[in-house]
Amino acid sequence: MAERTIRVEVVYAGSEQVVRRRVELAVGSTVMQAIAASGMVAMLPGEAIDPSRLGIFARKVGPDRPVREGDRIEIYRPLALDPMEARRRRAR
Repeated sequence: MAERTIRVEVVYAGSEQVVRRRVELAVGSTVMQAIAASGMVAMLPGEAIDPSRLGIFARKVGPDRPVREGDRIEIYRPLALDPMEARRRRAR
């Protein structure tokens, strides 16, 4: 009997481009397994994939969270400017 699979999308929005990959995984796969299967680990700089900056549909998740059919896994970039500092600059 064939192993059951699910389809998910892995997205990274860089400052100059958006990289989007659809992958098919075994049921029960995790966020990090989906990222590895997408091939983004090899294409992005080493510090781009930080386990503390991952989400599914704009909600922060851990790297060990199981994914479900249709999930959009998002790899977030580090902030260019601290939000509090940006607010202080606008207030000046």
